[in-house]
This record gives sequence, C-alpha cells and structure tokens, in this order.
Amino acid sequence: MEVKPSESAAGKFPFPFPPYPIQEQFMTELYHVLEAGKVGIFESPTGTGKSLSLICGSLSWLRDFEEKKRQEEALALSGGDTEKGESQVSEKLAPSTTQSSAEPEWITQFLHKKEEMDIKNKLKEDQIRRQKREERLQQMRHNVQLKFACKRKREEEEETMRLLQLSKQMLSGVDSPGLEQGEEELVLAEYESDEDTKKPTELDDEDDLEEEHVTKIYYCSRTHSQLSQFVHELQKSPFGKETRLVSLGSRQNMCVNDEVRRLGTVQLINDRCMEMQKSKHEKKGEEPEGKKKRGSRVTCPFYNYEQMLFLRDEVLVEVKDIEQLVSQAREVKACPYYATRYAIPAAQLVVLPYQMLLHDSTRRASGIKLKDQVVIIDEAHNLIDTITGIYSCQVTGAQLCQAHSQLAQYMERYRTRLKAKNLMYIKQILFLLEKFVVALGGNMKQNPNFQKVSQEGTSLKSINDFLFFSQVDNINLFKVQRYCMRSMISRKLFGFMEKFRGSEVGAPIKENQKPGGLQQFLQHLNQKSPAEAVGAPEDGGESSNTRSASPLMQIEGFLSALTNTNQDGRIIIQLQGTVAQSSLKFLMLNPAVHFAEVLKECRSVIIAGGTMQPVADFKQQLLASAGLSPDRIAEFSCGHVIPSENILPIVLCNGPTNQQLEFTYQKRDLPEMMDETGRILVNLSNVVPGGLVCFFPSYDYQKLILDHWEKTGQLKRLSAKKKIFQEPKKASQVEQVLSEYSRCIKLSSQSVGPVTGALLFSVVGGKMSEGINFSDDLGRCVVMVGMPFPNIRSPELQEKMSYLDKTLPKTNGVPAGKVLIENLCMKAVNQSIGRAIRHRGDYASIVLLDHRYSRPAILAKLPQWIRSSTEIKPTFGAAFAAVRKFFQMKKTNSTTSPP
Repeated sequence: MEVKPSESAAGKFPFPFPPYPIQEQFMTELYHVLEAGKVGIFESPTGTGKSLSLICGSLSWLRDFEEKKRQEEALALSGGDTEKGESQVSEKLAPSTTQSSAEPEWITQFLHKKEEMDIKNKLKEDQIRRQKREERLQQMRHNVQLKFACKRKREEEEETMRLLQLSKQMLSGVDSPGLEQGEEELVLAEYESDEDTKKPTELDDEDDLEEEHVTKIYYCSRTHSQLSQFVHELQKSPFGKETRLVSLGSRQNMCVNDEVRRLGTVQLINDRCMEMQKSKHEKKGEEPEGKKKRGSRVTCPFYNYEQMLFLRDEVLVEVKDIEQLVSQAREVKACPYYATRYAIPAAQLVVLPYQMLLHDSTRRASGIKLKDQVVIIDEAHNLIDTITGIYSCQVTGAQLCQAHSQLAQYMERYRTRLKAKNLMYIKQILFLLEKFVVALGGNMKQNPNFQKVSQEGTSLKSINDFLFFSQVDNINLFKVQRYCMRSMISRKLFGFMEKFRGSEVGAPIKENQKPGGLQQFLQHLNQKSPAEAVGAPEDGGESSNTRSASPLMQIEGFLSALTNTNQDGRIIIQLQGTVAQSSLKFLMLNPAVHFAEVLKECRSVIIAGGTMQPVADFKQQLLASAGLSPDRIAEFSCGHVIPSENILPIVLCNGPTNQQLEFTYQKRDLPEMMDETGRILVNLSNVVPGGLVCFFPSYDYQKLILDHWEKTGQLKRLSAKKKIFQEPKKASQVEQVLSEYSRCIKLSSQSVGPVTGALLFSVVGGKMSEGINFSDDLGRCVVMVGMPFPNIRSPELQEKMSYLDKTLPKTNGVPAGKVLIENLCMKAVNQSIGRAIRHRGDYASIVLLDHRYSRPAILAKLPQWIRSSTEIKPTFGAAFAAVRKFFQMKKTNSTTSPP
C-alpha cells in the first residue's frame, strides 16, 4: 500500500479534503485503539463523514503496521552483516534490556545478546514464511491439475465399487425396487464415522493449498447497499488506488449462472451450486454402457479454476464493489463467489455483510480467518439483535409433519439400498420429529391442518426441560446434527421430493397402511409449495417459479440450537389454532457466547455506528458477558459537524390545554390525550416549513389516533396546512410514498398558498425509522409521540429480562431487565429522531412528546450531540415560541446570506 506516509502516525491522516476536527479526533482515537489491540465502541452521527474516517484511520494504521514489519525484517536481515545494523538493533533493545547498576556487566551483555538473537531469528522466520507463501502459491497453480486428476481417479474408483455392489445385490436376488433414471444420486452414501474429526467445508479439496493470510481489516455492515457505499467512499479516498480490497457476498448476490439464480432461495442456490461442483471434474463420456447422462450432473460453466484465478487477480488489482465484480465475472466467464474467496488471503481489506462474519459455520465456509486480524462492524446499533436472530430459529407443526412424511417415504423407497447406519439415523430423526409434534399436542397419524390444539397459549422451557418434556433426552443430538451435516440428507430429501413432485411421492406405501392422515396431508402439500403450506408472507414473497427448500433444512437448524448450553437459550412452545399453525422456537438469550470467539481471535474489534447510545447494552451483554476485561474496552463519541444553533431538541411535558403528556398504555388511548396530540401538531404545522415527520409507537396506535382525528375533524385541520402522507405497510410502496412526499414539499416551496409542505405519519421501528434520510426540507421537524417501549407482556422479552436479572449486576440500583427495556426504547427513539440532520448545513427541530423524557436517566440515553442542546419545556407556550423563533431565524439567515 504505497500511500504517502503521514507526518505523524496518529496525528495526520491522508484525507480527500481538510478534515473536520471531530474527524481528526475520530481517526486518532481509532488509530490508538488498533495499535493497542483494544475493542472500541465508536459513535459518529450520520453526516459527519464516519465512513471516510473509518477508511482513512484504519488504513493509515495498516499502512504503518506493514511498514514497521518491513523495516524490522530488513533490519534483521542486514543486522548480522553490518555494524550499523547491529547498533540499530541494540538501540531498539536498549530500553528493554537495561538493568540496574547492581547487575554484573557480563549478565547484562548476555541478556542483551540473547534478546538480540531471538529478535533476529523471529524476523528471519517471518521473511522465510513470506517467501514460502509465494512459493506455495506457485506450487498450487502448477499442481492443481494433478490434484484434480487424482480426484477424478478416486471418484471413478468409487463409482466402479458402487456399480459392483449393485451388481452383487441384483445377482443375490435382493428384493429392491428398480430405480428410475437419475435416482442413484438421491441414495445416501455410506456413513462411515461418528467421530468429531475435522469438519468438512465446501473447499476441503483446496484447503491444503490455501495461502497464508496477511494482516487485514474485515469491514462489515448490515446490507449490500451500505457496503457498496463504503466501497465507493474508498474509491474516492487517497487509499483507493493501492488498497487490495475484496467484496464478499452470498451466492444469491454473486451467482452469475442464470439457471441457478432462478431457484431463488439461498439454500437451494447453495445446494445446486455444490451439486454442480461435484460433477465438474468427472470425465465426460465414461459412464457405463446403456446409462444416459443424468441431468442432475450438469456442470457449471463458470466454475473454471484458471478463470477464477484470473478474476481473483483482477479483484486484487483494482477496488470494485459487488455489482462491478459480478459484471466483470460475466465477461470473463468465471465464478465471482469463489474468485473472491481465493482472494481473501492476499487482501488488505475485506468487505462483507456482518451476518456472514458473525455466523460461525458461514465464516468457516467462506474461508475467513480472524486470528490476529482487525474487524470493523459498522451500523452496529442492531448488533445484539442480529446475533440473537442468527442463532434463534423456529419450526412450525406443518414443517415437522411435512418433513416426517417426506423422510418416511424416502426411507421406504430406498430401505434396501441404505446402509445400517443411515437407517439408524433416519429412524432417530423420524422419532425426534414425531416427539416434537407430540410436544405441540399433535398426532402423526392425523392431518395437522385438522388437529385443533386443546388449549392455546405460550410456554417456555429450558433446553434440558424441553428434551425431557418431549421424551428425546435419550437421543445424542450432537451425533444426529453431525450426521445431518455430513450426509447432506436434507439435500437428498429435497431432490427426492423434486423428482416426484405432483405424483405419489416415493415408493408405494405398504398395503396394510391406510391412506389418509399423513398421506392425505402430504398429497395436500404436494399441490402447494412448502412456503404456502407453512404460511407465506403477504409481502415480498418469491416469484411463482421459485422453489422452496426442504422443511428438514429448517429443522436441522432447530436440532443444532438444541445443542447449546442449557442456560444460554430457551424453547418457546406456542400453541395456536391447529397443530400445523403451532410452533417451537429456540430463543438465544446469550449472544455473547457466539461473539466471544470473534473477540478472542481478533487483534482488535471496532463497533461503530451513527447512534450507539445507550452503549450499556454492548458493554454488558456482548463484551463483559464474553469475558472481556474493562481495561480493553475503549469508548469514543463525537459531536455533530453542524453548529449547535442548527438543532432544537425539546422535551414537551404539557399540551396546549395544560394536559400532561404521558403516553402510557393506560392513558394514551384517552380521548383527551389524543385530542391534545392533534392540537400540538396543528400548531406546529403553522410554523414548521417543509416536511414534518411524526413517529408513533406502533401501527395499532397510529390507526387508533388517526381514526379519532378523522371523527373529531382534527385531521381535516391538519390537511388544510400540510398534505398528509402515511407510512405504507408494504415495503414495495415505500419508495412511491417518499417520492410523492418529496414532490409535494418541493412544489409547495415554489408556490404561495395555504399548504406549506407535508406531514408524514410513521411508526418507530417501521420502514421509515431506519435507513431513510429526511434531510433539508424533507424533515425540518421530527415529532416523537410517547415512548416506544416494547411489549413487556411478550414471553420472549420476559424471559430475556429474567435472564439478565440473574446474570448481570444492577445499574445504579436498577435491575438489568428494567435497564434493557429502557435501552430498547431509547435505541428506537435515537434511530428515529436521527433521520433529520444529515449534513453540515442541515437544521431541524426535534420534539419529544412525553414528560418522562425529562428524567435524567432517560435524557442520558440520548446521543451526546442531541442531549447537549435539549431544552425541557414544562408548558406548550414556551415550546411553541422556541420553535417559531428557531425557524424565523433560519428563514432570516437564508434570505440575508449571500448566494
């Protein structure tokens, strides 16, 4: 990385323009945290150039770190040949080898020479290791064809042995049904061992050829669009030309094979990709005589090793985002998914969604090695929820029954062709599925769509209690999970169902088995997609040609969850309507157990975001619970680049008629409270120019209050001043509503009339509260109605609170569970009110409608740049006057300032 060195390592940073003071502070602190190998929590509001600060600060550290290593290596190599080199090493060692005057001189010299030799030897070893890495890469390129030839030979031998066994079986007169064309691929291979040896990965064949990983930075964010924005910022930075960057993504985002992409779901794309790889290196035309080429063994034309190496080199030469990478991959006919994985070892900066890094098995399968590396997790305000969601899972009664039906018929058809161990594990899985349905109050002999649950409700159990309750405590779930992973039984089952879709699935059932019950249910499911059977979402569903994955794939995740430590999770048994609608859910209570490995392996971890307050959740639930000592945690929060006079945050305690504003569950539905809220908005609409965004705590309350205003005429009074828009429930309609909202504000600013902008009603935690920018006239005022506390009656939340109360200490005498509720509320508030101020010249007012916001403990959870300017107004008159004066001053400044 040949970026011009800065004058002072931690003081000056290459930047595309003169940085703001807060950006310099951010980069300096970031540099110190990386150098010290600490875990940092960094907060920098949107509009302050957080991405550029992360890029320039972290890559400046990486540049200096690499330069320091090069100098040490050069010093070690030259130190034995010249006196100058020896003197330099001596000076370097002097501080650490200086002894007290009481030490004999010969001891001092001996220790000095010993340390000198140790350092020289270590640096020489590093140099040799680097050279060996290059030699290994060359060897990999030369020997890969030989390796694939060996693999082909081994597969041919296995195929020959399998055909011989089949012949013997046929000659011995074993009664087994004849297989149709292509069915051989559906039969499970012999399962050899239960031992927990090295876990297989998708690239087992290439593991021994992998390069040594150089020191690098893994940058993670939530969505691919955020990652693309980061890459574009890097391209514009001083580091854009020389940084070796790799963008990682899922096969769903990176696959360039249109036939595979059409499958739609991630799991099906993954499975099809693996199937096509498996046959890539088989010799064409060598199949047994009379055997036609099987369609399931079609190879992927883009999985070309030489072309993927070529694309890998192209990736490392020039910074590209995923869209640019996929476009180039199509041109050179190479797979970008695997080319980027080959590029990871030599990359300096790896950009990826943080779900890919946080999920252990996905991280391993992607070839990511975190040992002594740096991880930066951006947009990390949802980090705890993300980890909890990744390791939580849910299965419905419909999925359990469908998987049982499919697997039972699979076993029936291939019973004589399956080895004893396969049959044993299939029977164990069938037993588990049957017991799970019984736990939901169901019976495997009946159709779950017609089985009513005896009593609706929700119950929670620890993992051990659930295993005893469902009577599966005698099954070794670790072995079952390992079998599912290694045998790939869910893939075989999916192929089996695909082959016989629309017909009587699998082999005929025994004569004495009556049709109906599960058979009737299975035929019913065959007429519908699995997604429809379980209950597909109303919005954002897949296209009609998209096939859904086998339900057993989802159930495998649940079985894996049951192997967690007893205290780290809970099983939620939810009974509702029918057995098919009821569900079993694993709730992860301790996300730190999975984050601990990242913290343990990495040199340094940076958790960054625009709004990180309140940070107590991160420190307690993620870091402290993972065993991180407080002295290794660093916090940094900077102000905004806007001047303080450009923001007016107000806590409003009373309305225009002196009604105290308290939107608790008991009081917020009162007619007088809803009337008071309407009066406040009508008054604000008279003085707020452009757009006014009003956030409600829930969709239900938004509907209730708007219906009330419709009856009382307040909605009509509001629409006389501002055109009213409402957040849509369907994600596909968000863009249209925002476009019309923006267009209305733009037109009203150019015309003279009674309507002066627009009013947008939104919901906290909805589609408008995150990721949407209400900059400039789109959001001159943000109103937060009440405090959006989560539903405390939720069984999941109650269990989480109980768990935290037991495991975490009190904060200022307040139990950890109650602190969690407040933090969840204020995190949602901070995300919503942060939508307005988006750049240095922007200005807006923020009005918090509830007297409870005036409590010191609640105020302390606001972002520092908002908290420092917040005014508490007991009466509406004082608040209204402050808002009117604020916008009058802004209007005066805009008309008097030079163009």
